[in-house]
Amino acid sequence: MNEHHIRPIHSEQDYAAALARVEALMDLDRSEAEDDELDVLATLIEVYEDRHFPMDAPDPIEAIKFRMQQLDMNQSDLAPIFGSRAKASEVLSGKRSLTLKMIRALNEHLGIPADVLIRDGGALPSAPAGIDLERFPVMQMANQGWIKKTADIKDRTEEIVQKLVACVGGQQALPQALFRQGGGPRANAKTDVHALQAWCLHILCKARNAGLEGVYEQGSIDLDFLRELARLSEFDEGPKLAKERLAKHGIALVVASHLPKTYLDGAALWTVDGVPVVGMTIRYDRLDNFWFCLLHELAHLGRHFNNGDGEVFIDDLQLRERNHERDDIREQEADEWAQEALIPSELWEGHPVRFSPSVQNVISLSRQAKVHPAIIAGRIRHEKKNYRLLSQFVGAKQVRPLLMEGAA
Repeated sequence: MNEHHIRPIHSEQDYAAALARVEALMDLDRSEAEDDELDVLATLIEVYEDRHFPMDAPDPIEAIKFRMQQLDMNQSDLAPIFGSRAKASEVLSGKRSLTLKMIRALNEHLGIPADVLIRDGGALPSAPAGIDLERFPVMQMANQGWIKKTADIKDRTEEIVQKLVACVGGQQALPQALFRQGGGPRANAKTDVHALQAWCLHILCKARNAGLEGVYEQGSIDLDFLRELARLSEFDEGPKLAKERLAKHGIALVVASHLPKTYLDGAALWTVDGVPVVGMTIRYDRLDNFWFCLLHELAHLGRHFNNGDGEVFIDDLQLRERNHERDDIREQEADEWAQEALIPSELWEGHPVRFSPSVQNVISLSRQAKVHPAIIAGRIRHEKKNYRLLSQFVGAKQVRPLLMEGAA
């Protein structure tokens, strides 16, 4: 290679010649043309070296130790960054891996680039918006078996939340209405919104991985649809059959226990993919409660959503018992559809069970309405506000074994 002919570097011989030419040019009192030649050769050499001699990314622990040496820091100085002296010791000895929380702190306080600290060289993800990581209930989720319980689970809250957010479809898929207004008028005012967020994210994640048989058709949930579903209650495995029927119509029914301080029976949600979702807790394991809650949430999906517009309905059905007159009109409409689907009004209004709730009358109306006797008993108990009445009919402890994993 000479000063009059610059060409790409294809081989070790070309590389050696280019280095020799650069060394020679560095010793000269260069002309403008030679300066240009030096710049071009330097670029060619850099491209060749990047391709053939890639540098390994610096080890994150070595990067931390190097920065400590620069700043004349000792291990105890890292305690505020890592949370304790013990954690600092474990990280520096390689016994504990860095968390996203630690990486953010090291980047902010010591100026170590995040991509150096992330072992795969990826970029530091943005913190999930609208979620308080300090108060997110990872321990309660682990206790439910939703996530793996580890000794450092609290330190890894952001990683857990990032996985959940990715599972539901990304930041744009988070149910903003829930974060903004607490889930609507039938969400209990005492609800821990952080626990409610966790439950909803879990439900949406499970819904997106449910493997539904069908694809939802907009407008397919109407009163006739609910009525046909209610008739499945006559069968011993009615709740399970209902889940299967909904899956064939592209509707996900996901059951997960409520978290502490959520006071939650059911929810109507929508995935980012346009799948309608009914989430249920089976907080009260009774057939009457299950069927009313299921049809109430389906009524929300059928009447109150517009192509998955980000709305969320969170329902504590105990509030229906206490302050129905102050309900949002949409809650009343969902109640009306659920009641009508379970027991058509012409049958209910004309049957003696309303005034004489005997065993014979309960069974008589259940046969006419083609629903389980628990549904008749539940309606009578609600109307009379007497929850000791007809308790033998409400199907206690008959839902969870059908719908919840690991239920006895």
